[in-house]
Amino acid sequence: MKLYIVFACLVAVALADKAAFYSPPADSREAEFVPIIKDDRVHPDEHGAYSLDMETGDGIERTEQGGAGGSQQGKVSFTFPDGQVFDLTFVADENGYKPDSSFLPVAPAFPHPIPQFVLDQIEFARQQDEAREKSPSRSYGTPN
Repeated sequence: MKLYIVFACLVAVALADKAAFYSPPADSREAEFVPIIKDDRVHPDEHGAYSLDMETGDGIERTEQGGAGGSQQGKVSFTFPDGQVFDLTFVADENGYKPDSSFLPVAPAFPHPIPQFVLDQIEFARQQDEAREKSPSRSYGTPN
């Protein structure tokens, strides 16, 4: 009998969890429809040249052009909820992808100071290499 009560309690908890999982949140609202204001596209030609110019009703803008050899350049822009405008320009070519934006992190200037423990480790490795060159080889040479 106790086993039946425990089982019934487990089923009740599982059903309660399932109901909570499937019920919509109290503040749910319909998804906002965002219209596309502009969508001008030129599909790639025989040389790979293409262009894209898009704008949505919520202020997202994207332009991109590509050419022969796979090179691309473009811009993405939108406004954060706090009012900041995000702009990113990019170039992608044989030298790689190069984005530019004030929102991207900046690496420290180089050359930066190298910590002493790193210099010590480099010196230790140099000494090991030097000792290895001075000691006789433990391997056989190639036969003649």
